[in-house]
Amino acid sequence: MMDLTKILAISGKPGLFLNIGQTKGGLIVESLTEGKRFPVFAHEKMNSLAEISVFTVDEDVALIDVLKKIGEKYSNKPAIHSGLSGDQLKNFMKEVLPNYDPDRVYTSDIKKILGWYNLLAEKEMLDFTEEDNQADEPANTKPEKPIDEETKADSPEIS
Repeated sequence: MMDLTKILAISGKPGLFLNIGQTKGGLIVESLTEGKRFPVFAHEKMNSLAEISVFTVDEDVALIDVLKKIGEKYSNKPAIHSGLSGDQLKNFMKEVLPNYDPDRVYTSDIKKILGWYNLLAEKEMLDFTEEDNQADEPANTKPEKPIDEETKADSPEIS
């Protein structure tokens, strides 16, 4: 399955970055678009894609689930999104995530999600197969620790 914990979005820097190492004061990352490596310092705002969720009218949905739904729609191939109007982006999001909260998910957020999806698709980093196989595992495996509401509330969300 795709490991979003090593893929970072860094505020003020376009694209996505792969966490490839740690330094005394931060991380060493590699740009997925340019392939260049550089340090990112602890004071810079960065989130792993695993920490991001999308607002819905019910419970927030993890970004990986949204990416998976887009992947199902486009067979894990890049989606065309440049030049789409705000209404077209909102309609796209309704198709992918019908219960998304249009008051808290802005068109800029939808563009960002589509851009991230396209970049991951171009780099052939969209792999959801292992996640599907986990459903077939025997029931006697140790369950994951549930996320309590306080931890969930502290998770960064697209806003």
